Amino acid sequence: LGSSVALITDGRFSGGTHGFVVGHITPEAQTGGVIAVVEDGDRITIDAEQNTLSLEVPQEVIDRRLATWSPPPYKVTKGALYKFIKTVSSASEGCVTDE
Repeated sequence: LGSSVALITDGRFSGGTHGFVVGHITPEAQTGGVIAVVEDGDRITIDAEQNTLSLEVPQEVIDRRLATWSPPPYKVTKGALYKFIKTVSSASEGCVTDE
């Protein structure tokens, strides 16, 4: 698919570094960013010159999807990794655990 579709992700993309790739979208899906409510068949416009992505879905539809969205459960719910998940900032803010 690398030669026929773009890869858009809010996370890591090991092995997907061929073709057109847009990585580290913010805000992330886990925090309720618009990428969380993209559905199969939605069109996304990528403007590499302007550094923009546009979900080609009416704002009312996006708002409705976000209103019914809930974050997926964490894969870890105790220990040091859980504490890290709960305190770390997004990658766009440096992944720091303090302010």
